[in-house]
Amino acid sequence: MPGSPYTDLDRPPLSAARLRRALVAPYGPWARLELKAETGSTNADVAEAARAGEPEGLVVVAEQQNAGRGRRGRVWQSPPRAGIATSVLLRPGEAVAEREWPAAPPSAYGWLPLLAGVALVEAVARLGELDATLKWPNDLLIDGAKCAGLLAEAVPGVTGDQPPAVVVGIGLNVTLRADELPENPTGLPATSLQLAGAATTDRDPLLRALLRSLADWYDRWRSAGGDAVASGLREAYVAACATIDRPVRVLLPDGSELTGTATGVDRDGQLVVETSDGPRQVAAGDLLHLR
Repeated sequence: MPGSPYTDLDRPPLSAARLRRALVAPYGPWARLELKAETGSTNADVAEAARAGEPEGLVVVAEQQNAGRGRRGRVWQSPPRAGIATSVLLRPGEAVAEREWPAAPPSAYGWLPLLAGVALVEAVARLGELDATLKWPNDLLIDGAKCAGLLAEAVPGVTGDQPPAVVVGIGLNVTLRADELPENPTGLPATSLQLAGAATTDRDPLLRALLRSLADWYDRWRSAGGDAVASGLREAYVAACATIDRPVRVLLPDGSELTGTATGVDRDGQLVVETSDGPRQVAAGDLLHLR
């Protein structure tokens, strides 16, 4: 049947009912889950909900994005049902008494895309049985090829005294074939879980594992007041990050560049680069490109 989601049996549709039973309260960690057959951008959808006052815990999943966004306005697209495209709404600046979560300071928000990266590595390793690594600040790599991207965006509070919300988006290539891989303007080759030989390419358990791991790490981070060291997040991220201990060339928006060796990630999630003039910290928002 033309237009049926079952025309490609390697890419069955997700079930909103099954995902909600597994992931939405009271049996799951998220507040609300919305599954869309197609949308422009899940990040844009969640940002719009945040501006309308949606509480923390919204998850939007799309079977297809036609205007997905990466860093610096880059496009992230995928054929229908060939990947995971999801965004979540977080409000880390608001204390949650019933969960004993203090408000996290804005200086800690830079850890949220890194936190999502750790969750994604765990899900791919556990279900896909693949050795995935992270390229700071927002790429997941398998054998040096990009398999996923992450994007965090702040949304100003509805009122002047309300802290900003944060939308975290994840795009993972699952069953893309070689002729469907996107062109990557950053110069990295692209891949998918299927091309990398993953043990499973079933998006349902992959998405469940990803969102559960993301919720677990967010709980640890919030419980520690946004402290990446106390929560164990910094240690987990450093262990998964392939950028550390390698020579890097950092291109900055003003046209300048830094060269040196990436030696670590500081308490605020910034990359520490040892240059000929000494150590420099690079924030994700200040980065144009990292090679």
